[in-house]
Amino acid sequence: MNQENQKIELQKRLKHYRISVAEYEMIKSLLGREPKPIEWPLFSALWSEHCSYKSSRMHLKKFGKTLNASVLNAAGENAGVVDLGYDERIVFKMESHNHPSFIEPYQGAATGVGGILRDIFTMGARPIALADYLCFGEISVTPIGLQETPIGLQKSTAGSETSTTGNRMGFLVDGVVRGIGGYGNSVGVPTVTGQTNFDKSYDKNILVNAMAVGLLRPGEKVALSAAKGPGNLVVYVGAKTGKDGVHGAAMASESFDENSEAKKPNVQIGDPYFEKLLIESCLEVLKKDLVVSIQDMGAAGLTSSSFEMASKGNVGMSLKLDQVPIRDSSIQPEEILLSESQERMLLICEPKKIQVLQSEFEKWGLDAVVVGEVLQERKIELWWKGELLTSIDPYPLVENAPMYDRTFRAWTAKNKVIDKSQLQNEDISKKKYTEKLFGHVQFTSRKNIYRQYDQRVGLNTVRGADHDVAILRLPDSGRALGVAVGCRPHLMKMDARIGAQDAVYYPALQLALRGIKVVALTDCLNFGNPERPEIMSEFVASVDAITESSLKLKAPVISGNVSFYNETLGENIISTPAMGLVGLGPEDASFINGGQIPQDVFQHSGNSVYLVSSAKVFIGEISKSQFQYFGEPDLNAWTELVDAFTALTRKVEISASQMVGRGGLGWTLAQMSLGNYGYKGAFAISSNELWQETLYQAVFEVNETESKKFEIFFQNNKIEFKKIGEVQADILALNDGTSFNLKECKKSYELGLRGSIENLA
Repeated sequence: MNQENQKIELQKRLKHYRISVAEYEMIKSLLGREPKPIEWPLFSALWSEHCSYKSSRMHLKKFGKTLNASVLNAAGENAGVVDLGYDERIVFKMESHNHPSFIEPYQGAATGVGGILRDIFTMGARPIALADYLCFGEISVTPIGLQETPIGLQKSTAGSETSTTGNRMGFLVDGVVRGIGGYGNSVGVPTVTGQTNFDKSYDKNILVNAMAVGLLRPGEKVALSAAKGPGNLVVYVGAKTGKDGVHGAAMASESFDENSEAKKPNVQIGDPYFEKLLIESCLEVLKKDLVVSIQDMGAAGLTSSSFEMASKGNVGMSLKLDQVPIRDSSIQPEEILLSESQERMLLICEPKKIQVLQSEFEKWGLDAVVVGEVLQERKIELWWKGELLTSIDPYPLVENAPMYDRTFRAWTAKNKVIDKSQLQNEDISKKKYTEKLFGHVQFTSRKNIYRQYDQRVGLNTVRGADHDVAILRLPDSGRALGVAVGCRPHLMKMDARIGAQDAVYYPALQLALRGIKVVALTDCLNFGNPERPEIMSEFVASVDAITESSLKLKAPVISGNVSFYNETLGENIISTPAMGLVGLGPEDASFINGGQIPQDVFQHSGNSVYLVSSAKVFIGEISKSQFQYFGEPDLNAWTELVDAFTALTRKVEISASQMVGRGGLGWTLAQMSLGNYGYKGAFAISSNELWQETLYQAVFEVNETESKKFEIFFQNNKIEFKKIGEVQADILALNDGTSFNLKECKKSYELGLRGSIENLA
């Protein structure tokens, strides 16, 4: 082959494997030679953005400052572990499946759930809860599957390319929601909370983030992934390997173009019933001490699991790829290495225990196949039908991946005004106000979404997705465990620093209103193209803001995920650092058993309604895509508010409470009136003040006997409060003089995404 042809061939390989020229030169330098044919896909996968975090790693190190004594040592593992005391530990993490879900929504979302569950039980913890964070584009018609049609009877089916309405976003919403429900419901883990956002910036890149929480009960051990013991066996367990998901990690590490549909082969296909068998069998063999180490085959499949296990353990492996169970006889070594076929695990087992291990898996109908052994020398040998394809040190691929210092600028506020009087809000006539309250897609009920999820399986769910935050009962101590997700895209659109702070503080305050103190955080950092300085600037500002907020709350960031390149044809999403928070209730289990946890809606006529405020940032909503603000965040004041709300709920009987969010005080009062009781304002507040969002305010309903204790509490804590009205049945009369027909409001709200506001004014 002449030099020109060699150059053309090299360019083809670089493009196919998504490796830059600079990275190619780095590979040659590390190896001291040209990469062998089988080594190209190895570097492609392990050096991808998705696996190596090459654009974010240097900034993510800041989260290390947030760790405290409650965090158990699980550095580099699949998820973080936090000690709750009483020998109860939780394992949790949030991850993205954005790109696959945009290409094939049902399987993309379903396998996102399956993958995050494996991250939990591979550490020996039983998954007890799922949460989701979803962002979709604008919808013009009712999404299929969200109407009153029973699940399973929709015309849209998993794998179909278009919906019968012709509305692509409706098709995506339908597929994602059914994928989450179909997998989570079948595998037997409740989906207890979530958040669903709509904004046109997600028209071409939706976000599908899944969070899972697992529990290690007294006496149970954390399982780790580092391979150990030369001569120990490498064991493949689970579903057979197919060609689905090949190059999935690399696909998730680049932007979309007009050919995104062609990437469907990169999307995996899941089987929740098989996953359930895998959960039970893996937990059983771990409990019986039959496993030295364990890792799930997630992104980059067998490649990532084997190379990472070997590198962490400072050992090697000899793998016979032709021994890997396959479901396609035409599959080749590269495809076996990169396949992301679901429901597969890689275990290290001592030879003397292999027969017992295999018999345990056999009870669950699963094969446990020996595919290699651990080597003393730190090298990975890949064999195919007696031929040694390569012998390579795993360390350069896992630990020496490129780390880029992408260009970014110090954060400066772009939408800040210097005088509060400069804040603008849209004109709010009664009709316009009614539309905002009950007809806007941001404010209507999500019931048509979360009703498709099983929230009660496992019998530990006390509060599910029909509440602001989820609460579960820990089975041994009886304490309350709270779960919440956060990130409000409209605030990120306004200011990335404040939006990222809010992604931590808003759900922390929501938990505090239920008497739950946040103990730890996980993140899923969804951003556009990191090669664009404006995107990288928002990323760095967000990481810094999350770190600072975490330190103030003494709630460590224990795990997370970065999803870059959420970009299509040059259009980036709103930078969206989604957060997952887990918190703990008081030591006294009677808190959760005695009905002391406040409700979300008004409870009794005649009760007083208070507004509590620690307002530091005031937001003006010029339109649904333009925001401005006045003021400066005060994390000390907000942290004091979190602590105050947590203490208040444990000391004073609160009937109902809610944080004031988008839509301001007016919307919060309206939402709290959507149960059995309404509200009547006691003194005048202008429409502009009612509509304006402020960081932060909360509404409390307190009965007559508790009102004095309530007022004294905030007086002693020097936090502003005032009585603004009282609970009354069958009325919604806001403080600006506008009143609404509650029956009609409820009807519109409950219709959710199908709601019509035409006859409400």
